[in-house]
Amino acid sequence: MTTPLAHTKRTTLTRRSLTTLCTAAAALLPATACAALVPPQSESTATASATPSATAAATVNSAASTALLPLDKARLRETFETQADQLLVPGAVMFLRTPEGDFSLSYGVKRLGGSSPVSLADHIRIGSITKTWTGAVILQLVQEGRLKLGDPVSKYRPDVPNGDSITIEQMLSMRSGLYNYSESYELNLAMDTRPQRVWTPEDLVAIALPLPVYFAPGEGFHYSNTNTVLLGLIAEKLEGKPLGEIIRKRILRPLGLTQTSFPPSESNELPAPHPRGYMFMNNVLTIATAKLPADLIARAQAGTLLPNDYTNSNPSWTWAAGQGISTAGDLASWAEAITAGKVLNPEMQKIWLDSPRPVNPGDPGGALYGLALAKFGNLYGHTGELPGFNTFMGSDPVNKVTLVVWTNLAPSADGRDPAATISKALLGELYAPAAAPPPTPSQSPGPAAMAESGP
Repeated sequence: MTTPLAHTKRTTLTRRSLTTLCTAAAALLPATACAALVPPQSESTATASATPSATAAATVNSAASTALLPLDKARLRETFETQADQLLVPGAVMFLRTPEGDFSLSYGVKRLGGSSPVSLADHIRIGSITKTWTGAVILQLVQEGRLKLGDPVSKYRPDVPNGDSITIEQMLSMRSGLYNYSESYELNLAMDTRPQRVWTPEDLVAIALPLPVYFAPGEGFHYSNTNTVLLGLIAEKLEGKPLGEIIRKRILRPLGLTQTSFPPSESNELPAPHPRGYMFMNNVLTIATAKLPADLIARAQAGTLLPNDYTNSNPSWTWAAGQGISTAGDLASWAEAITAGKVLNPEMQKIWLDSPRPVNPGDPGGALYGLALAKFGNLYGHTGELPGFNTFMGSDPVNKVTLVVWTNLAPSADGRDPAATISKALLGELYAPAAAPPPTPSQSPGPAAMAESGP
């Protein structure tokens, strides 16, 4: 094999990235805090790529400290650059805001073999962070009385399996049981063979709905882009406008996010300036694992195996679930708008921020996900991944900390999500370590304690 297979499958918010951050939170933050989101697949439907190996990990004490450490910029730079180098990313950007001010770092270049450095001004594909826009739109429609969280999806889409029992709330919180079209062989093969294909939302729904559901509505958790695509279609039906126009009117323009866009599905372009985005694996192979074989990892580390450029692969296969474009600065502003109540009225804001809850009820100290919103320790936000780009966004309203990291490689040669891995390390430099008691026999390690292994 002389060249890597590029272009990765993804559900755009990956279990690996969230496991990484939850592992960080477990070491540093309270158990409300090991709320770093790691969507578990149901046992009956999980593929090998969706089942990471369990590792020994301490259960987190809910009373542990979340105090900030003094900002050590030199240490942060060392951590950031070391992680980026080890992950073999061509480029990475970090934006941090704390009570001590703003701090940004960049590493590497826009394109392999080039000399132009990446910068804070670069536009990148944000993947599943787009879900927070779609979720915010739905919640605004709820507060306007246009629909209810308890409405059955059959009220808007009579073709959805179990639609009389699936609520809007369950779709927002990934508890509908609907099959994730991103996991289908059909989609992944098409993305490998026709990366420029323009997918319509109905194309995506048509893949998902005939396939078996994971569980009865409300009886489990499974991260599924199908939920968000259906929510986007519902928003269009209620508003009588394209989703991109709805997002611009309700989210981007009011908040002054001038460097952020929800592009037309026909477009595969990124606004200037932007880096190139790179991948080692192809989509079909990542159904099994996103980690290269050991010999290819060694070649990647030696620089004799390079990833391919998939910057211009059409992202329409994600639509409402991941089609957005932004910059690090705009993502920081968006994360802070979420936590500061600039998007919803006070009543709905409380519902939104209170919504993240354990994806595994038996592991209350584990992963948390709510109404299109994740919680990473004290940080509310989301992660995202599209071919060539991995992004983390989070804001802590208590300690006034906002962190954004992106990379132009995803995943790394060893299968990790680079931006999430870097964010994990940076969180370790920002928050005081928390003592944790050893697990008791009744405490299961759960998703928070899982090592990274596959997407």
